[in-house]
Order: sequence, then C-alpha cells, then structure tokens
Amino acid sequence: MAKPAKENKDEPLEKQLWKAADKLRKNIDAAEYKHVVMGLIFLKYISDSFEEMFARLQAGEGEYAGADPEDKDEYKAENVFFVPAEARWSYLVAKAKLPTIGTVVDEAMDAIEKENSSLKGVLPKVFARQNLDPASLGGLIDLVGNIALGDAKSRSADVLGHVFEYFLGEFALAEGKQGGQFYTPRSIVELLVAMLEPYKGRVFDPCCGSGGMFVQSEKFVAEHQGRVNDISIYGQESNQTTWRLAKMNLAIRGIDSSQVKWNNEGSFLNDAHKDLKADFIIANPPFNVSDWSGELLRGDGRWQYGAPPAGNANFAWLQHFAYHLNPQGKAGVVLAKGALTSKTSGEGDIRKALIADGNLIDCIVNLPAKLFLNTQIPAALWFMSRARNNGHPRKGEILFIDARNLGHLINRRTKELSHEDIQHIADTYHAWRAGEGKYEDVKGFCASVPLTRVQELDYVLTPGRYVGLPDEEDDFNFAERFTALKAEFEAQLREEAELNQAIAENLAKVKA
Repeated sequence: MAKPAKENKDEPLEKQLWKAADKLRKNIDAAEYKHVVMGLIFLKYISDSFEEMFARLQAGEGEYAGADPEDKDEYKAENVFFVPAEARWSYLVAKAKLPTIGTVVDEAMDAIEKENSSLKGVLPKVFARQNLDPASLGGLIDLVGNIALGDAKSRSADVLGHVFEYFLGEFALAEGKQGGQFYTPRSIVELLVAMLEPYKGRVFDPCCGSGGMFVQSEKFVAEHQGRVNDISIYGQESNQTTWRLAKMNLAIRGIDSSQVKWNNEGSFLNDAHKDLKADFIIANPPFNVSDWSGELLRGDGRWQYGAPPAGNANFAWLQHFAYHLNPQGKAGVVLAKGALTSKTSGEGDIRKALIADGNLIDCIVNLPAKLFLNTQIPAALWFMSRARNNGHPRKGEILFIDARNLGHLINRRTKELSHEDIQHIADTYHAWRAGEGKYEDVKGFCASVPLTRVQELDYVLTPGRYVGLPDEEDDFNFAERFTALKAEFEAQLREEAELNQAIAENLAKVKA
C-alpha cells in the first residue's frame, strides 16, 4: 500500500501526498500524469459523495423513508453524481492489484459519464496506457484512497477539493511553461478576488483555464459569511483538455459549471455568452497573442474604443471584457505590462479612449517579476469599472499601485505574494474607492492621480511614472549599488567557471 512520504511529519497532508504521488510517476511526463492523478482524486470525491447519500437512502429515515438507494433520480434531486456499482471506489480498491486495473478504471470513467450527462466528455480515460504500469496505478489508488481517511464524508469533500487545487498548482510547476497555460498562480487569483469582492451576481471568465477564478470567488463569499448561491459563474475555454480540468475542479467544489463552455474557436470568434452582461469579470488571458483572427473581426461590435491590431490581442481582450460588463460591473484582469505604454498599431489610441472617453480604468497594479510559470514577461493588473460614471467618488482619478517590491521566492525561478501582501494591496484599493479620507498616497507604492495628469503623460499607465521613489531611495547611491552588483556578477562568473572545470574533470575521468 502506498503511503504519504514521511520525510517531514510537520508537512501539510497535501505536500506529503504530492511527494508520494510524484514518486509513483516514474518516467511519465507530468503533463500526461496530471490527468491520471486528477482523474482519480475526482473519482474518489464523487464516490464519497455518492456513498454518503447512499447511506442516507438505505437508512430510509425521515424524508428518505421508502427511498431506493439505487434510484438515480434520488441523487439528481440532491445534486449528487450517480456512481454505478462498477465505478465505486470500493470496487476499484478490490481490483487495484490486478494487472488489468487500468482497463477497470477507464471503464469506470465511461460508466460515470453514461449515468451523468453533465460529465459527458469530461473524464480522462488514460489509465490503460502502456507507460502507466499496473503496480504504480494500484499504489496511486491506495494513496488517493487514504486522503481524508477517517474523516466524516462531508469534511472529506473539503479535503479532497483542497488536495485537487494544490495538485493543480504542483503539476503546473512541474510542467513549467506549458503548465502555466491552464493555471493562474493562486496568489494572483486571491489578489484579484480580494480587490473585486464578488459577493453577489454573475462572475465571468472568458479564458477560464482550470477554473481557479471561480473557485476563489466562491471561497471569498463563504469566508465572508455570504451565500455561495448568490453568485453564478459563466466561463469559456478553447483548450478542451483544460476545460475538462475546469469541469472537474468545479464539480469537486460543488460549483455549478453548466455555463462553463468549450469550443475550439475561442472567445473572439465564437463568443459562448454573447448576451451576458456580468457583474464581475476575472481573467488572465494569454499575453500578446498574435494569431487571434483579428483580420476576420475588423468591424466587430465589441470594438467600441477602436479596432485592435491584428498582431496583438491585448486590447481585444480589454474591449471584450468591457463589452460584457453591466452598468455597475467591475473587471480585474492580468495583462502584459507592455499594454500600459504601447502605441503601436493604434494601441495608444485605444488606451486613451478607454481612459478619456469610456472613463473605465479604475486602478493599475504593477506586479513583481517571476510570479508566472509560463512567461517571464512583466505583468500588471487592470481594474475596470462601469460604475465610475454612476456615482463613483473617484471618477476623475486613477489609482496606481507599484507592487514590484512585494512577494517572496518559493523556488529559484518563482515568486508568490504573501497573504499580508495581498491584504495590503487590497486594503489600499478599498480605502481609495471609499473616498472618505482613509486613503493616503505612499511614495514608491501608491498614488491617486487625476485624469488630467494621465493626459499630460500621453495616457501612459505605468505606475512607476506616478508613484515616485520611496523616501529612503531619494538619496540612492549609484556608485555604491554599481560596485555591489559588479561584485555579485564576478562571484557568479567564478562559480560557473568552477562548475565547468568540475564537469570537464569528471568527463576526463569517465573517458579514462
């Protein structure tokens, strides 16, 4: 039986589980193995939920008196997936040591899809592949079966949901650049949600990846004593594999994903929610996309502030978001930092129109480097609000926040924002929006800037242009800093030379 790794008993459960699952991966690529592990966690979740409901029906007490525990309609009425006998977790555990276990799991996934129309085409059938040996799969079934073992079924659903989310992030890290296409780092999602505060209404993400924006929105409502049923989600994803992850991610959280749509044409060519006017839009579209079919959409009604260049989709995304906001709607989105200053192919004119004509831009947050897994391109958050023209106390100003000095490294290549960082940025934004004297400019970090000043700087939106330098940096010693950087660079060169010499010596020994 596979057990969580024991290297450190103080490690969180999800980290121990990840280490154990990663050991079982062996020579399988992370991008492929992801579907094996996430599929099993999902299957365990729906089986646990089914068995909890099955026990209630079998007991036949109160409203369940006389109920048939094998009646699919009983489960449908309670929003529980019906799991046929040959797909239940106990059945898989009994078969886990057989050489045919891969085929057994694939058939279980098929059986679940046949009984639950909302899961049709969603579940992975990758378990009988030759590169996944039956012993490793059996070990993985044991491992997943131990998640939340001994907990009440209701709590085990929360634990499984948390593990699912954690594993998504770890697989994204393991995949590197490709992984970033389905996963937005959690700290960025948390910051967007903390600033937008989606308590009630329609939440839309037209490039939804694995659904993290929706999960965090529901978490936010629950954590602030709101009613989760007060928000409804709408999404679209062009990558079918990623869409499947989103559907599982949402189902394991009990979130209705019926309005999360897939088509391979994408949101520009085939908008799945043409008539939607959302209360909140939260999105992380791909940066600087050049092949977005812009030439086919020159006269599209969404381009209210100017036709986006065919060679870059950044301002197409911004206008797509603006188009889908209702009169009080707010959007928080991630874009490449270049969109703050670019003037090529009419982008400067569109940015000017968004600011001056639409009065849509509420806040810009400059993000630290190294937050993203799939790109080293600097990024910023844009917050847009239709409410700026409807009684907004700051309608003649834009808030600029420079957060480049926040965050901490979680490995050599990747940073994340701490809970305190997120709270600091969000609190600054909310104090500013309140317009009641609680907000103050902080040199080097934030500035509330009149639109006239933005106009003077030709509608460039880089926060550094407006917030200035912190007081302690006003007497910046260039010579001292240059000397320190030079010493660091020379030390790095020496380390590399020593490493190259060691490699050469080892090669010489091998040849000898």
